[in-house]
Amino acid sequence: MARTHQLSSGGWATALDGMRPGMRWLGDGRLQINTYDYPPRDISGAELVFIPATTRRGWVASDPRQRRYAVIYPCSGLLARPRTGATPEALARLLGPVRARILTALGTPKSTTQLVALTGYGLGSVGGHLRVLLDGRLVSRRRSGRSVLYYRTGTGDDLVRAQSHPDT
Repeated sequence: MARTHQLSSGGWATALDGMRPGMRWLGDGRLQINTYDYPPRDISGAELVFIPATTRRGWVASDPRQRRYAVIYPCSGLLARPRTGATPEALARLLGPVRARILTALGTPKSTTQLVALTGYGLGSVGGHLRVLLDGRLVSRRRSGRSVLYYRTGTGDDLVRAQSHPDT
């Protein structure tokens, strides 16, 4: 999602520059993937995919016979950063610690898989808690490609905000 935002706000140059060390958009349909002194490779008409990974470094994979290429790059955005801030204690007492942590994590839309990665809870557990939060109208969901993204509703935002800043 972070790369999609970069693409929509600044175009390919913004989305690709700095995706991995040495990678940058050169313009005119040209992409530099590293700074090695290799001759350029024309991959016009080939399949090129970008794959985010939770690694510190990226790499390039190819199958020239099938005309398939991949750039695996370190993800950016929320999942790449260490978790900061604790779940408000009062919110954890109100909803239970797992639901409170999931609700707090939904400051931006996330898939169930992303929530599993962020919270460390199992897929079934996260899915069950999301169902309760959906039934309570604290979260909602929408489809984005093959994923279903969950996000806080206005009520969910108000609840997290009130518990995060109890003096306001």
